[in-house]
Amino acid sequence: MKTNQEYKNAALDRLRGNWSPAVIATLIYAVLAVVCTGSVQVPTLLQGQAVPHADFNVGLALGCGSASFLLCLFVLFPLTVGFANANKLLYERRDYNVTRNMTDISMSNYLHKVLGIFLMELKIALWTFLFIIPGIVMSFAYAMTPYILEEHPEIGAWEASTRSREMMKGHKFDLFWLYLSFIGWILLAIMTLGIGLLWLEPYMQGAVAGFYNDLKAERGEEAVTA
Repeated sequence: MKTNQEYKNAALDRLRGNWSPAVIATLIYAVLAVVCTGSVQVPTLLQGQAVPHADFNVGLALGCGSASFLLCLFVLFPLTVGFANANKLLYERRDYNVTRNMTDISMSNYLHKVLGIFLMELKIALWTFLFIIPGIVMSFAYAMTPYILEEHPEIGAWEASTRSREMMKGHKFDLFWLYLSFIGWILLAIMTLGIGLLWLEPYMQGAVAGFYNDLKAERGEEAVTA
């Protein structure tokens, strides 16, 4: 595994001179996340997900009502997979069609991704109901699920989050530490009334994509790098 700074440097290298496509896609995702959840949620180190912005939780959706739940289930969940993997394509192949890729990936194998993220969030919610600390820990364990759902459509929706848990054995703190390394930028972005998050999010996404590639390489799986 690389150092946090190496992941961050690689993410910046992909974005340098090409921020606009990633920022526009982030804005679209953020607006839809607000519409679906009915609230604005900023990045938090406690989420530990591959998509660390506008996090969604099954319990939150149920509390917000059936309309919010259905919007999250059928719009935000597949879009979460699309957004994560569109940013991964930017990192791996310097593919800057982020918005188009986000949409295409979201709609491809649609129900599998809806169910996969639902089950992931359900697992996290159940651990959180047990106690808050296990919920936080398991959110890191399941963080690679959006990538796995896209890369392995042949496996079941339940198995996708289980595979993420297996991949993250011994690496949950590493991912937490990677998110923690962004704390200064997160605080600065919040001070801009959240506008800075549109630039910070692609930066974080790229770093996490690099982290995921190293997890795959560690398991003997092929990792793509530009």
